[in-house]
Amino acid sequence: MALEHAILVSLLEQPGSGYELARRFDRSIGYFWTATHQQIYRVLGRMESDGWTAVTEVPQEGRPGKKVHSVTGPGRAALSAWLAEPVELEGVRHDLAVKIRGAAFDDPSALINEVERHREAHAGRLARYRAGEQRDFPDPAALGTAEELQHAVLRGGIAYEEMTLAWLDDVLATLRRIGGHR
Repeated sequence: MALEHAILVSLLEQPGSGYELARRFDRSIGYFWTATHQQIYRVLGRMESDGWTAVTEVPQEGRPGKKVHSVTGPGRAALSAWLAEPVELEGVRHDLAVKIRGAAFDDPSALINEVERHREAHAGRLARYRAGEQRDFPDPAALGTAEELQHAVLRGGIAYEEMTLAWLDDVLATLRRIGGHR
């Protein structure tokens, strides 16, 4: 997937300025597709040049006007074409897993702090996902199509974090059992 497709999806959900779009990436889309603010602004400019988005200047009181981006017909067509393409199975690259295997050749208990750090980060992310679910999807039965699909992606993120926490708990128990007690 190109960043362009993630931006098209976000703008179809709600048109917005580059700043607003970057904030959305920080809060939601960025959990599964990351981009810096610079990348977002650069790609937005290219998308406008390619005719995939249109920009409307919205006046603001006491400040320069805000440029609001929205998706055009060619942008929708580009997204539609991309949606019809098959997606390749994603490979996994996991540095922590390699370290855990490598611990067999060193002191396994030396990894306990690192695994605990990862566990804390994933627990925090799971808490943010669950809070977002309560905030954004309080009544799943009342969701429209877009919200239902957004919720499905969020549920996937929640399941992934739950699985990761269970795995990290298993790794910690293993490290403590074979590498000494803490």
